[in-house]
Amino acid sequence: MRRETKQEDILLDHLDGIAIAPEAIKWLHTPTNFRETLLERINQAQKVIYIAALYLEDDEAGREILQALLSAKAANPKLDIKVLVDYHRARRGLIGQKDDSGNYQLYRQLMQQASAPFDIYGVPVKSRELLGVLHLKGFIIDDAVIFSGASLNNVYLQKLARYRLDRYHLIESAELATSMIDMIDQDILEDDAVVKLTDMADIRPDKNQLRAFKQRLARASYRFRSVNHGLRVTPLVGLGRKSNQLNRTILALVKSAEREMFICTPYFNPPYSLTRAISRQLRKGVKIDIIVGDKTANDFYIPPEKPFSTIGALPYLYEQSLRKFVKRQQWAVEQGLLNVHLWQHDNNSFHLKGISVDNQHHLLTGSNLNPRAWALDLENGLLVHDEQLQLKDKFTQEQQQLLEHSERMTHYRQLETLQQYPAPVRKILNRIRRLKADILLRRIL
Repeated sequence: MRRETKQEDILLDHLDGIAIAPEAIKWLHTPTNFRETLLERINQAQKVIYIAALYLEDDEAGREILQALLSAKAANPKLDIKVLVDYHRARRGLIGQKDDSGNYQLYRQLMQQASAPFDIYGVPVKSRELLGVLHLKGFIIDDAVIFSGASLNNVYLQKLARYRLDRYHLIESAELATSMIDMIDQDILEDDAVVKLTDMADIRPDKNQLRAFKQRLARASYRFRSVNHGLRVTPLVGLGRKSNQLNRTILALVKSAEREMFICTPYFNPPYSLTRAISRQLRKGVKIDIIVGDKTANDFYIPPEKPFSTIGALPYLYEQSLRKFVKRQQWAVEQGLLNVHLWQHDNNSFHLKGISVDNQHHLLTGSNLNPRAWALDLENGLLVHDEQLQLKDKFTQEQQQLLEHSERMTHYRQLETLQQYPAPVRKILNRIRRLKADILLRRIL
């Protein structure tokens, strides 16, 4: 029996994209492979290197990437290198480290000493970091794109012992690389609000520039020669609640599921529209696997034996959000429709993002699938259309590997209650509840 055609199917099935061959996509799987591939591609670059990430840290891994870029530029002065990071994040230190004045100091120092310097740009999506950041991702080198939600520092690149697990895909496509470069050039770098962090002059964008820039970013899009059939990839970008192509596609993707869905998110705090869509799909009998980091695998988790600070309450807020969701859907857990997998591996952390639906559509993204990503940050993603299931085995293999250090929840009571948390956490969360600030916090954190 032919199923009823839905509005979401029409959007996804006819969504234009860039044609690619099955062998054009490679899975890197681990942060070590990601780091080694990135360095190898930088060293081999002939024409262009564009890097977009939330930050490029002043640590061993960040310096290794910067030195590789400087060496490539020195060997080939015509090489077009541009690095984009969030303006506000680059100008502050790490949380809890008072002597850290920000990564931009390192950028200036290295470029002053370099025989062939290049530009590092600070992109101010909003007037303050709390209100929105550059969460755009992509490592574009010649005719290839390495796509990951990772930024660049020791844990993301597993330079030392610890790692922060993400997803890592290498896509060989000159057309995709050109499309992503053109969007950065035309919609970001041409704007007066964007600042060269490598310039010694301390120029800061004014409020009028920021306001106009935000409006232009909300209209940004990738431009490409499109096809609407066969194996293809659609680059998507979005900022804000209105006319956000990435958000609309994510929602359509979830609603289009007929059989199964695989969701990765590091911090379980989905927007209401996404939660509602997931719940409706469960009631229709769609099998949904969600892999999410245990609170101990959160970037801000502080072990009970260490000195506590306010930021350490965040993982517990996310855990309470997850507990509330699973409690409402306990019936689906018991029927095997909802499988929530908690990821935990030693003292490492979890940063996976993305959605796969019916083995036919796969979203690679840096979006955390939460209200902040939905409304405040500049996000992007790549939607892979695979109606002929040419990549099914590869994506299934990736999912199995991501589940390696996870445990399936059988009951919501496996997650702790507020009363079971350490005293400093209980104190903060009770204060938040009294002030009724939890709803606001979930929108901006």
